Amino acid sequence: MKLSADLRAFAARLGHDFGRGSLLIEAVTHPSMSSANRVDNQRLEFLGDRVLGLVMAEALLAHDPSAAEGLLAPRFNALVRKEACAAIAREIDLGAVLKLGRSEMLSGGRRKEALLGDAMEAVIAAVYLDAGFETARSVILIHWATRLNAVEQDARDAKTSLQEWAQARGMAPPSYVETARSGPDHAPVFTIAARLENGTEQSATAGSKRQAEQAAAKALMKRLDPGA
Repeated sequence: MKLSADLRAFAARLGHDFGRGSLLIEAVTHPSMSSANRVDNQRLEFLGDRVLGLVMAEALLAHDPSAAEGLLAPRFNALVRKEACAAIAREIDLGAVLKLGRSEMLSGGRRKEALLGDAMEAVIAAVYLDAGFETARSVILIHWATRLNAVEQDARDAKTSLQEWAQARGMAPPSYVETARSGPDHAPVFTIAARLENGTEQSATAGSKRQAEQAAAKALMKRLDPGA
């Protein structure tokens, strides 16, 4: 199946020339566009998640041969979680070629974290089915290289670190308070304050409460312990 110009440009950004263009079309088709005559990317997403997981598990073992499972697990989670997939999707502008239903398009679907993450996993599966595991592995490692090199830092859960810091000093666990919310309903922006019982706090803003809480905890840890 011949690809449109925008999909050919996307394939170039991805770094794979599809022999079966229908696989890429399926990968970028959101369920809001599905019908009796059109498949969506949910099945590919299921497969792509597993392909990504295997590649990352293998890469982590090679990256740090001496790391114990207790260290590998959080690093693995940092590399395969939906936020990481969505970030890669944004870097290669996957949102621009997504095929969305009208309601999803009007609600800002091309920018949604979960939607982008799911589509990125579907694209990985499309590469795998089109050209096999080694090609999929190569494409993944190219786009995840920076994150793989920085994974030890990324895997540090800031909320856990902040809680451990507080407990080690006999303090109650920190609280997380939503101090502001802005933006439209389909793309809200949250400001969260990470606060200790002594009143020390730090705020951060992000597109989800989870991300804002993590960012606020990280900022507060940096303030409390600049070497952390």
